[in-house]
Amino acid sequence: MDHLRNCARLTIVALTLFTSLSATAARPGQRMPILTDARLLHAVGITPVTQDYVSGTAYAIVDSRQREIITAKAHEWGRCGGYELLVNGDSPNYVFGGLQMMQMQNTAFMRSPRFLAFAQVDENELIKRAVSQVSASNLKSMVSWLSSYPDRYNRGETPNKHVQDLYEKLKEMASGSSLPVQIDVIDHKSTPQKSLRVHIQGKSRPNEIVAMGGHLDSINQSWFGANKKAPGADDNASGSSNLIEALRILLQQPQPERSIEIFWYAGEESGLLGSAEIASVYRSQNRDVVGVLQLDMTLHPGEGEFVIASMTDFTSAWLREYFANLNSAYVGAKIVEDRCGYGCSDHASWHRNGYPALMPFESKMRSMNNNIHTEKDVINADSNFAHSAMFSKIAVAFAMDLGNSNARAPSPRR
Repeated sequence: MDHLRNCARLTIVALTLFTSLSATAARPGQRMPILTDARLLHAVGITPVTQDYVSGTAYAIVDSRQREIITAKAHEWGRCGGYELLVNGDSPNYVFGGLQMMQMQNTAFMRSPRFLAFAQVDENELIKRAVSQVSASNLKSMVSWLSSYPDRYNRGETPNKHVQDLYEKLKEMASGSSLPVQIDVIDHKSTPQKSLRVHIQGKSRPNEIVAMGGHLDSINQSWFGANKKAPGADDNASGSSNLIEALRILLQQPQPERSIEIFWYAGEESGLLGSAEIASVYRSQNRDVVGVLQLDMTLHPGEGEFVIASMTDFTSAWLREYFANLNSAYVGAKIVEDRCGYGCSDHASWHRNGYPALMPFESKMRSMNNNIHTEKDVINADSNFAHSAMFSKIAVAFAMDLGNSNARAPSPRR
């Protein structure tokens, strides 16, 4: 692979994720295992198989109609997704064991005398220059484009029209870069919608991966059986656009030491479908993912401009501290802490599979955009692209700093 370091390479491939039989697309009435917030499950009157009182999660076997009910309740509570479809049919012991292992890692890290040293960030002028190139006007143009589709629903009539169109844009962007870049279209078992992945090959440690992602689908909360518009400007054309803008800048930088991967996930709104399959495959292949950044909703500054939330549940204590230092060095946002429950976005898939994950958010949950999952989720007077630009800056700094360092948390993966 050494020749890849000396010339540009653009490879377009289709990647089929092979999982167990339980990962096949759910048929109407078919009962399948999920992991969700126990409070959410009890709120809709579904009895779990079992639950973990430490993490507050519940394991249940539900049919497609029950999954719709759970999703509707999650949307009523102002959440995306609401549950993770367990694509490999993992047992409750395995699922809860993984969550408990991640909790032990967080506890051990926070008690370590080397706590601060683990998350240290040294300022770098190259990263500062790169971060300064983030354009709010570029973000506005991209969010306008993505939200112009009637919907991006993962089981709509045209679930991949926007995916194919973004793929073409990414291909054009990568063609002008001197970096070794690969663009993958990822097929799924659990949904007809596809995910996209851009892989920038690492120079000296290509097997170490820094991942970033956001979901590309949208939904109207009264969607089921209806023909409703779901423009999804904030949820999640905003996070998707943040990653596109970050990629534009990263493609102009020197080749990173570690590999950088950027995902646009399918079917997050229906149970973290794309990210659940991808993270499961990465775990089964023992891929070395150093850290995962999730961007989902960045456009509505509910706590005030440049005040962003860092989700403390189902994320890595190490990455949260690292993020705070990264923000001080390169971004300058005010960070407040909050919780969003299990399955609120795709970072949960990575966390459950043993990978350190981070979820910065547009505001605290109490003040998030209340127009999401409706036809009113469009660019309006409350949309703040300077606020959203902070998240592209975070993505650029995250990729460039972590992608060129030796930093990592002790891995609890099995």
